[in-house]
Amino acid sequence: QVQLVESGGGLVQAGGSLRLSCTASGRTFRKYAMGWFRQAPGKEHEFVAAIVWGGYKTMYADSMKGRFTITTDDAKNTVYLQMNSLKPEDTAVYYCAAAYSYEKLPIPEVDFWGQGTQVTVSS
Repeated sequence: QVQLVESGGGLVQAGGSLRLSCTASGRTFRKYAMGWFRQAPGKEHEFVAAIVWGGYKTMYADSMKGRFTITTDDAKNTVYLQMNSLKPEDTAVYYCAAAYSYEKLPIPEVDFWGQGTQVTVSS
């Protein structure tokens, strides 16, 4: 089992920044690729970004490239999502995810989900 705990959500004005954190635990979490999804009201989960532990492979949804950055701190078992130039349409619940397959994570083919953290961007 892998446990994922997100933090860092909140209310921010358009143009502002937030950094989300996801701390992983469990005996096997390093076998999994990590990612972020988001879900706005009335919409399906939307892939945001993915990374492998060590940070040597990353991928992003096209709409997030240049604004969002995913990184890991392996010593802290934590994955971060730095979000800059936030827009009201970025408002959503953001979920951390762990997937055995890095390539399939965006589908989403996810093995474990976090509980989610709310991000609200005001105009």
